[in-house]
Amino acid sequence: MNEPHSIAVIVAHPDDDAYGCAGSIALHEDDPGFRFILVLATDGAAGQISAGVPATADTLGAVRRVESANAWRAHGTIPARHEWLGYDDGELVRADFEELVQRVMDILLAERPQVVATFGPDGITGHRDHIMIGRATDEAFDRARRIPGPGLRRLVHGAIRASTLERWNVVRRRSGLPSWDPAIEYQLRPVPDELIDIEVDTSAVCSRIVAGLLEHRSQRDVLMEIINTVSRWERVVSREPAVLSWPPRASGQPLLRDLFEGL
Repeated sequence: MNEPHSIAVIVAHPDDDAYGCAGSIALHEDDPGFRFILVLATDGAAGQISAGVPATADTLGAVRRVESANAWRAHGTIPARHEWLGYDDGELVRADFEELVQRVMDILLAERPQVVATFGPDGITGHRDHIMIGRATDEAFDRARRIPGPGLRRLVHGAIRASTLERWNVVRRRSGLPSWDPAIEYQLRPVPDELIDIEVDTSAVCSRIVAGLLEHRSQRDVLMEIINTVSRWERVVSREPAVLSWPPRASGQPLLRDLFEGL
């Protein structure tokens, strides 16, 4: 009998989870026994505060916790387990690595999801928190999968296609903005198209992804810098590319079209 589909999304901040896998989660929410586990290393308390949002540096973390819950409510799929690890935003790199690995591994062994999604070595934006939680999750997954039991079949890293980023940069330049520079922390880092292993068509649920994104109101100025209409956002999130970290895709095999394809 096949295992029910399940996924653990393990990221650094509220809103890191609002893109990349949100469409895949919506596509599978009605699968029998589907389970979605969300793990956030920090509450994003050091993030920016968009104009008009009633938050301060002292209250932003609490505000972003509420935004996270509201986002998944608006999206329409509530995580079965929503875990906050409680590390300081921006300081995850200073955390004890073994402790972080163990905490993530404990969750993986308790839940044993089929798919684990996190950041790759580029952190998508080069954010040191992204890179740290991705590295710790990779290590936790590697250790956990060696312990006999169900699940833990696939480890994926969210990614941006190089060709997609170049199109976005054209739009930025036309808008009078500089191109994204992958040499600068917090700016987007592309993955060469030939290294993309999975690409999910999420156009059928793109409105739900955007509904979730829009609930991260304190981060509106960051998330919607030039993508300032819902229709443009829906186009942007209509595909979810990823790199298959484990097991590696066999040479010459076609792109996977679903996070659970073949499991």
